[in-house]
Amino acid sequence: MTNIRPFRCEDLFKYNNINLDPWTETYGLSFYLQYIGHWPEYFQVVEAPNGQLVGYIMGKIEGTGESWRGHVTALSVDHVYRRLGIAAKLMRGLEEISEKKEAYFVDLFVRVSNKVAVDMYTRLGYSVYRRVIDYYIGDPDEDAYDMRKALSRDKLKKSIIPLPHPVRPEDLD
Repeated sequence: MTNIRPFRCEDLFKYNNINLDPWTETYGLSFYLQYIGHWPEYFQVVEAPNGQLVGYIMGKIEGTGESWRGHVTALSVDHVYRRLGIAAKLMRGLEEISEKKEAYFVDLFVRVSNKVAVDMYTRLGYSVYRRVIDYYIGDPDEDAYDMRKALSRDKLKKSIIPLPHPVRPEDLD
């Protein structure tokens, strides 16, 4: 059985096996530390009984007004532990935190070519809000979907009404 717990600084030395996945974005040390310092409740890990980290989610709360949202910055599960519901459990936790903070929605960016992830997020109730052209730095042919899920505060579900045209990264709010 696995255990979900808050990310700790020493976990920075334990999660490399997860980040070896080609779909996972890897950031610099200062980026992870910023998330631990600013949004610790949004940074969770999944630990196997042997102490090995097998997944994590990193997010934040941001925006103003009706754009107040929970944001998933990274979600990754070790390939050996996939299809066990771990990612869904991590997403539900982030959504619950965002509900408590009275966010209107949760959003995330996912590679258009990552069909498995897009399908998973769709099953979890997310929909494509817009396509972001050339979103991934260093991979100019790779667009992202901005996927969103409305939370209870967005009673009219305005946050998930899809945009009719793609945008560029510089147009993101």
